Amino acid sequence: MSEKASSPGEADNTGNKPVVDRESIVVPAEILTQAGWAPPTNPVGPDAKAEQAPQVFASNQRKVPLSEAGYDQDPGGVGRLGVILGSVVAVLLIAAGVTLYYVNKDGGSTPAAKSDSAAVSPTPDPAASSETEAPEPVPPIKDNAKVLPTVSGEFGSKATITLPKEAPDGTFVVKVLSEGSGPKVAKNDWVSVDFNGVDWQTGKAIDGSYEGDNPKPQLFQAGAGSLIAAVDSVVEGHKAGSRLLVVAPPAAGFGKQGSSQLGISGTDSLVFVLDIRQSNAPNAVVSGDVTPPPADFPQVKDNGNKPAEITPVKGAADPTELKSHVLIQGKGHKITTGEKVLVQYTGALYKDGTKFDSSLDRGEAFTFTTGGGQVIEGWDQGIVGQTVGSRVELVIPASLGYKDQASGSIPANSTLVFVVDILDAGAGG
Repeated sequence: MSEKASSPGEADNTGNKPVVDRESIVVPAEILTQAGWAPPTNPVGPDAKAEQAPQVFASNQRKVPLSEAGYDQDPGGVGRLGVILGSVVAVLLIAAGVTLYYVNKDGGSTPAAKSDSAAVSPTPDPAASSETEAPEPVPPIKDNAKVLPTVSGEFGSKATITLPKEAPDGTFVVKVLSEGSGPKVAKNDWVSVDFNGVDWQTGKAIDGSYEGDNPKPQLFQAGAGSLIAAVDSVVEGHKAGSRLLVVAPPAAGFGKQGSSQLGISGTDSLVFVLDIRQSNAPNAVVSGDVTPPPADFPQVKDNGNKPAEITPVKGAADPTELKSHVLIQGKGHKITTGEKVLVQYTGALYKDGTKFDSSLDRGEAFTFTTGGGQVIEGWDQGIVGQTVGSRVELVIPASLGYKDQASGSIPANSTLVFVVDILDAGAGG
């Protein structure tokens, strides 16, 4: 969401696997199995064998079919550091040995990956004890404690957090400061969250999504295990538009090892204020007033949560340049290069309208990072600059697609048509 010639689960006309960027993953085998991921096969290359469907086109990464436990079509973006401490989410994705399982991009990372904050692995902190210790169990969540910080400020703006003189009592607290009116977050829903925080013991601020020249909310999948417990599932059961106060003891943060890089010890409790901006179910689509495409564009029939029906223009010549039309104009922010984008899409051949892939057939929204070479050029060029909440029709010439390479059911030199719903976007890689 091949290099540009291939994508997850697809093969080219010779049965080849593409050369792809992958993330290093330090994950127990049983967790991979539960999440629906299979271990990588032999190194990809010109002589590799093809893999089976389902095919996911427009992407340069392969993935076997997912189980219900996992929806992210861009595994590289699930647990990679986003942007905290000046870059927004480093703090959320480092919890070594607690609930964080994915590591940062390796040496083959894309340009988008390199723009993220410091690379931190969930392996034990070198400054911590060299002996391997089992992580403490995450305590149950409660909605109050004897002593809590006070918070001022409105939803959508950086919160002011005032710490009490007393020490925290170790309670894992998730308290609703203000309740929104949006949809309630369920496990595996995609959520965008603004936040900032502070270390209770040291008083040191944990910069969040409000910092930087181009601040973006953090985009992640609720309860997917890609973030520390202080964030991963605490949004579940709360409505979009809500502001939450989270007090996380070490077991819900960075564990006994802490994080020397962030100046957080293994005994520090963390305080976050989270603003739940949006929540999208894995099968969500955008809605709004539709502006039909021009007469020289393939026509699009909306089928709700089912793939769009795309009818080509008879006898139309293949375009030589990218063409786009906004079917539904969203009211969210404009997509910028380097953002993680959440979409639904349907792809068809320009010549006859034959559908070759749709995320809606799987009921699984697709994520990718713009400008990182994770998608065909026509997607990077066509999605950047569009607004969140939009439905966009892209007509992509072969030169910006799979070029002279066949890809699964897509013949070589094919012009492609995609109908893309831009559900959300933010930091997260």
